Amino acid sequence: MSDVVTPSMAEFEEEINRSMKKIKEGDILSGTVIGVTDTEVSVDLGSYTEGLIPLEELSNDPKFSIKADVAAGDVIKALVLKEDDGKGNILLSKKRADDILAWDKLKELKESQEAISIKLQAAVNGGMIGYLEGIRAFVPASQLDLSYVEDLESWVGKTLFAVVITVEEEKKRLVLSAKELLWKKEQEERQSRLNNLQKGIVTTGIIEKIAPYGCFVNIGEGLTGLVHISQICGKRIQSPNEVVKVGEEVKVKILDVNDNKISLSMKAVEDREAVVDEIETAPVEYHSGGEATTGLASLLAGIKLD
Repeated sequence: MSDVVTPSMAEFEEEINRSMKKIKEGDILSGTVIGVTDTEVSVDLGSYTEGLIPLEELSNDPKFSIKADVAAGDVIKALVLKEDDGKGNILLSKKRADDILAWDKLKELKESQEAISIKLQAAVNGGMIGYLEGIRAFVPASQLDLSYVEDLESWVGKTLFAVVITVEEEKKRLVLSAKELLWKKEQEERQSRLNNLQKGIVTTGIIEKIAPYGCFVNIGEGLTGLVHISQICGKRIQSPNEVVKVGEEVKVKILDVNDNKISLSMKAVEDREAVVDEIETAPVEYHSGGEATTGLASLLAGIKLD
């Protein structure tokens, strides 16, 4: 039995219709490279005639080599410049098709906010330059990192992940931001740390801001909580400044984590330490059997609860 697959009539009809399809200027066609010379590339378009791409219409890349970068069998897309070049061929431009398709792709990337990688090639006034989909892209210095970057030259050659924030094809303007991704990542990591915080834990922190209603304490890993004025100490105070100062290290207890806000207490730590101190200084009773016990139990036993 022969292994040769015979095309069906429907497939023949589809092939015929494709070959007879009217081709017009401005169309972007897909074809297979069937020939490469020093000056042009011939393409099989599955049509009634072949397509030709002159050397000058292949690429905008100054490093492009027609012999090294194009080979028979490559599938490429090209823009129709002329339906007939005077020799019975369709005149095509790959670089113009690349440009059109690139801007379409960039618009999609802006909509999706997909993270892309880009290699920074040069420092210019106010930012860095790289190429995305063959289009010159600008990354402002303010968008390279979470903080403003002063030394731009040190970023030349670096590859960073970014998102597209501006696409203006008519102005040939493409702007990227790495800061957007970094900020989102930082927020996700912060939320993860918040989720892992446990109520009741006592930790240390640094007072970084004082307000009339309390003080804000940095407890590390980018987390800051509020100690309300009523939770600063056991006595009544008019202002947090009476008890604490910015930069001071304090012990705090985590009271609650709700709606991304951390509630802390310094007073609860004082109360806890006072109880521990009472236990440690409670008198020890010695019995004839040599067994030592604290007198705290007996002291509590004498307390009547209403």
